Amino acid sequence: MEYNILLRGIYLNIQDFMHPFHGQNNFLYLPLCGFALLWGLYACGVSPEQEAEWREYLGGPDRNHFSPLDQIHAGNVRELQIAWTYHTGDSGHMQTNPIIVDGVLYGMTAGVQPFAVDAATGRELWRHTGGAKESFSVNRGVVYWEKRADKRILYSQSEWLYAVDARTGEPVTSFGEGGRVSLKTGLGPTAADKMVLSNTPGTVYEDLIIMPLRVAEDHRAALGHIQAFHIETGELAWVFHTIPHPDEYGYDTWPPDAYKNNGIGGANNWAGMAIDRKRGIVYVPTGSAAPDFYGGDRIGANLFANTLLALDAATGKRIWHFQIVHHDILDMDLPAPPNLIQVQHEGRLIDAVAQVTKHGYVFLFDRETGVPLFPVEELTVPPSTIPGEQAWPTQPLPTKPLPFSRQIVSDSLISPWAGNREELLQILRESGYQGPFTPLNEQGMPVFPGLSGGAIWGGAAADPEGILYINSNEMARYMGIGPSTSPEQLQAMGIGMRVYTLNCAPCHGKDRRGYPASGYPSLEGLLKRKTFGEVAEIVAGGKGMMPAFPGILPGEKAALLAYLNESDPFAQAGDEPGLVPESETDELPAYVVNRYMKFLDDQGYPAIAPPWGTLNAIDLNTGEFRWSIPFGEYPELSAQGIPLTGTESFGGPLVTGSGLLFIAATQDGKFRAFDTQNGDLLWQTVLPAAAFATPSTYSVNGKQYVVLACGGGRFNTHKGDMYVAFSLP
Repeated sequence: MEYNILLRGIYLNIQDFMHPFHGQNNFLYLPLCGFALLWGLYACGVSPEQEAEWREYLGGPDRNHFSPLDQIHAGNVRELQIAWTYHTGDSGHMQTNPIIVDGVLYGMTAGVQPFAVDAATGRELWRHTGGAKESFSVNRGVVYWEKRADKRILYSQSEWLYAVDARTGEPVTSFGEGGRVSLKTGLGPTAADKMVLSNTPGTVYEDLIIMPLRVAEDHRAALGHIQAFHIETGELAWVFHTIPHPDEYGYDTWPPDAYKNNGIGGANNWAGMAIDRKRGIVYVPTGSAAPDFYGGDRIGANLFANTLLALDAATGKRIWHFQIVHHDILDMDLPAPPNLIQVQHEGRLIDAVAQVTKHGYVFLFDRETGVPLFPVEELTVPPSTIPGEQAWPTQPLPTKPLPFSRQIVSDSLISPWAGNREELLQILRESGYQGPFTPLNEQGMPVFPGLSGGAIWGGAAADPEGILYINSNEMARYMGIGPSTSPEQLQAMGIGMRVYTLNCAPCHGKDRRGYPASGYPSLEGLLKRKTFGEVAEIVAGGKGMMPAFPGILPGEKAALLAYLNESDPFAQAGDEPGLVPESETDELPAYVVNRYMKFLDDQGYPAIAPPWGTLNAIDLNTGEFRWSIPFGEYPELSAQGIPLTGTESFGGPLVTGSGLLFIAATQDGKFRAFDTQNGDLLWQTVLPAAAFATPSTYSVNGKQYVVLACGGGRFNTHKGDMYVAFSLP
């Protein structure tokens, strides 16, 4: 149900129904008003059961994180207490936004296994463990679909999309082959040996499920085409080519052979989609083309990367598009599903779609035409200094709303609390930074907003009044780019060092010491802390936000493990000629990232001045901010008398009909409730483990609950395995 149009929709339907009777003074008027209210509810497809549920990812097809439930309100929110907990048994980072249908909560474990529990008690009903080998990726939730007596849960694990019976968790064997289909089905033959998976639930339109994809971000990335599958059979229904084929719109924005996936890939939707089922339009935000940071091999604007696409949900045909970043070389992929809302604009009520971005902007479009509701201007940006690269000369920026993240790093923005402030100032002054959209260079430079937002995958909430609520990160990265290691240098290395250099060094450093303060752990002594089997499993399947590397061959993996075990990198097991295919080195881009870390001070805090995270309310009717506050806390800094700084946050907000905003998402491990009118903090509690996930709310037997997944693990927080539900006494 599209809650964002609920109240206005009911009002407009009542108004239409009552118009012929308006102004008449007769005994039928009041009964007719009552009938009109029922008509308004019916016309908007509202039922009390649906209002009490959270049937889809982020609350509904509009992805607005909104529920009309109002039993919990400002006057009693301080009385919230834990109603039930559910232990998944496999602790670790969880990003799941659970769904609630017919009194049953469906979620995912840290090990990417779906489960069902009684939504009133947390009692386990089933848990499905018969999918692929346990995955170490993350998963943001499941999809519910029903058709008469057929009720299914669809979820993804590794490269597979699974269907199980919603009542039992047993595989639906008529779906695909034995209950699963490959997410590589419509990507062509080059995807066979490449990483393809999905972290985000698909989007349902009638009997189709349209799937997000996560692919690699370097020269080995698969194509990121949008695919729809038949839910009953698993058959591929349609494919939209995000890197166009010859004779397709946008083909001329790429090199002629880009669609063949020869060292160019990506342009995938990984963050999820929103859908207007009445119009039959699915809104698809796409990510960057790969390689992410060097575009010399993909000169051009690169449609449909970094684009909000409006597609015919039944056929996959393009209706309209808007490219939000041209020729992206800063990994500014669109990070969250758009919000389908209604706004008052120039005296008219308009169905709109709002897209938040990593660089801290909100783009607002007419939902049917794609016309921006606020003017968008092309800003001239700095050119690239890297040979062969051709950065796009301009980038589109909306004139309203103003950005919800600061845009420029300057001397005055270096943190006054940093003990090494002079050193940080020198780093900034000697860098190649020239302001927003500065391309990476060999000098090194801050990237701000960083790769973790502005907005991130948690996305924005929206209420029926057209107010958008978004938590924003303000963490700069320090990055650089340089010539890639030559094929001759690579061939001179032992295989273990070679595999490490190509795959691991950008994040963990050439010396294997990592950047622990930036979240990239040292790999020194790794095999004293973990077994060979555990490390091999992580390399193959990924862990947390570390991507999987399924393309590393068994012999290469053995050599890598020997290298990580500090064996002689020039004499590794399996170090025979030809083990690394020549194509692996031939396809390397000319330049690769060689610095990839958070821009931090000597104490491990962000090098820029606070706030380091904010929570914002933006009125999209006017394009003006209602309020903006620091969000998140470092308790040790607060104890020193430093004003509230805010922190990075991962996971989104939940907004209710009573005017409450619930959000966890911060490394301080707290769960908070704010007043949507002014941003005042009304309630907070410390969770058993930090929750980097978006909460859900629902009602069972007249009692409202708020539930969220508490997995911890990020920012070195302790791990948890609990889903925690809160309610009033």
